[in-house]
Amino acid sequence: MPTLFPRSSYYEKDYRQAAALIRARKPYLIPNIIAGISIFAMTIGIYTYTIHAISQDDFSDVPMPDAPSQPAHTPHVGVVKAVSPDALPRQK
Repeated sequence: MPTLFPRSSYYEKDYRQAAALIRARKPYLIPNIIAGISIFAMTIGIYTYTIHAISQDDFSDVPMPDAPSQPAHTPHVGVVKAVSPDALPRQK
């Protein structure tokens, strides 16, 4: 069965890396590992610094507002439509 796309020479029939791909990637292995470790270390460092800085935050200099005063008891203040006396049914 012909394929639409030619197979890459870097992978074998069972999709394992061929020796050519391993040779082509070899010069980049150590620099990629170093870059990955440094990105990971920088991420952990920023996270640790942020958690440390937040845990030292002191809010004692921030003035706290007084507690809100309790309003007097108000009757039901829902939406009530006013009805004119003429619209009410007459009771006998």
